[in-house]
Amino acid sequence: MIRRADPDTRIEVEEALPPRDARPDAAEIDRILRHVSILVVDDEPGMRNFLVRTLGPRCKRIDEAADAEAASKLLDDRHFDLVILDNVMPGQSGLDWLAEQRRIGLFAEAILITGYADLETAIHALRVGAADFLLKPFRSNQILNAAARCMDQRYLRHENFLLKHELRADNLAARGRLIGKSPGISAVRQTLERLARLPTSVLFTGESGTGKEIAARTLHAMSDRADKPFVPVNCAAIPPERIAADLFGGVGADAGEGLLVHAGGGTLFLDEIGELPHSVQATLLRVIEDGRIRPTGAERELPLNLRFMFASNADLPELVAAGRFRRDLYHRINVLTVNMPPLRDRIGDLGELAELFMGKYARQLGLAPLPISKAVLLRFARHNWPGNVRELRNLIERSVILGEFPPEFADGDPTEAEPVESLQAVERRHILAILEACGGNRAEAARRLGVSRKTIDRKCAMWNG
Repeated sequence: MIRRADPDTRIEVEEALPPRDARPDAAEIDRILRHVSILVVDDEPGMRNFLVRTLGPRCKRIDEAADAEAASKLLDDRHFDLVILDNVMPGQSGLDWLAEQRRIGLFAEAILITGYADLETAIHALRVGAADFLLKPFRSNQILNAAARCMDQRYLRHENFLLKHELRADNLAARGRLIGKSPGISAVRQTLERLARLPTSVLFTGESGTGKEIAARTLHAMSDRADKPFVPVNCAAIPPERIAADLFGGVGADAGEGLLVHAGGGTLFLDEIGELPHSVQATLLRVIEDGRIRPTGAERELPLNLRFMFASNADLPELVAAGRFRRDLYHRINVLTVNMPPLRDRIGDLGELAELFMGKYARQLGLAPLPISKAVLLRFARHNWPGNVRELRNLIERSVILGEFPPEFADGDPTEAEPVESLQAVERRHILAILEACGGNRAEAARRLGVSRKTIDRKCAMWNG
């Protein structure tokens, strides 16, 4: 891209710049730029007009400024994804202005355009965060290629950042899906279908290990944000002194965009929200209400386009009463609640879940799967499962490794005179027991089981109850 009569200078400058990828075609350029907002900063009206005519029809928005002061005012009013700026301008140079903006919180990509190229300028451009460097005069296809390549690299950095975040979190729910046909899980699935098209925040509650993150991922996959990032954050797993920088980003010592910015357009899932430090709760409340974020140390706010989902296995009202969780934040996130039923209340799903985990770990570990007989399933059904689905998953993995189930779940003596019921029979017995405990009150039984009243009515009709 850099053209210079002196071949030695050209070689030195090009070696100082990042390697260039293959040029994208016109359709790819349009795809990359259609959601991008661009700010053009150049004191030459002809150059600004050329850039606006070239980029304007392909991007979401384009604005222009004749000098650094006008550009700063535009940045105070709105957010831009890409800044294209001239270096030699009256007053403040482009590179000095860019360095200043980086210090106060500019996270946009930048392309430097100039009529003079040398090694010192190129190195300075890289140090202040310019992603590309074009020498005037240049053709329309050159600036289009540079802008598309610049934004594509930005998207790749975001994806890489989020993948590293997933790996650091050792996220076991990443490829999970909502399994089961029991009344409790069927009711959850129906609720998620109703919520899928809404932008409203959702709070998932339930005991630890009931699949709250998997339900959140399922809801994200059903929504119109399915092709955007799903970013899970375990608030209990990040040190309190680091969580603000991880979530909101910052400039200076905490330089970098936080997880909220990287999740742009998608869904942010805050697990164990009750563990969030009190000071961070106040910041999060402002972010949710304003739809904007101010990174630590920054002087400007960034707009956010996010759907928030939250989860807690703690009793949030109790935390509010104890002064450990902000009342205003609780009411802000508790708009729509999905309660995940414990495994002991969805025993009809035990067979499907056990077979799923058995096949998964047998393939992963290269070991033979264990047969899951009716007797084993009966013992599963009689277990209380305090660790819920997570406990079942760990039990199956351990059993595959050892080549046998623990004694309390094994087949035992085949001559043992113990009746073997179907899971459906155990489920029927469990629901009828809850109904009896509620004095026949179907509404109360449905509440305890985490299902709808219609589900109880349908089951009772099926059993002629």
